[in-house]
Amino acid sequence: MVTPTLSICLDNLRSAYNVGSIFRTADAAGINQIYLTGITPLPLNPKVQKTALGSEAAVPWAHHCRTEGCLTYLKTQLNYTLISLETDPQATSLFTYQFQDPTCLIVGNEKDGLSSEILGLSDKVIAIPQLGVKESLNVSVAASIAIYEWRRQQTKFTE
Repeated sequence: MVTPTLSICLDNLRSAYNVGSIFRTADAAGINQIYLTGITPLPLNPKVQKTALGSEAAVPWAHHCRTEGCLTYLKTQLNYTLISLETDPQATSLFTYQFQDPTCLIVGNEKDGLSSEILGLSDKVIAIPQLGVKESLNVSVAASIAIYEWRRQQTKFTE
């Protein structure tokens, strides 16, 4: 049996609390790796540790100064499918997208989202349908929803 691979790239996240929350979800869902890029707070940050509650020590992670370099390496050297989670009118619904293996899910900065350069490197842009007046969710909440949709699609997942 081959274990499916999902890694996550956090592109210039500003909030250490969001990073810690994503580490907790990644641990709970069995994510393979978190790539922290640019200004994203690292696991040694006390605010990350406060919300991660020890999961920052359980989930493998790496830091890269440039998101584009990290993603190019994942795509060209490790054959990852790059999926950006972004509010975009042309995005495919998260709930109709079929994840490939291996995949790197890219989530962006809480204020600015993902840049056009990152979206251009992506194989697909997906979005969580929004039914209310706000057009987006908190980045850690959105990442958690996408992570568990990926996990739901894995046939070997048990409750």
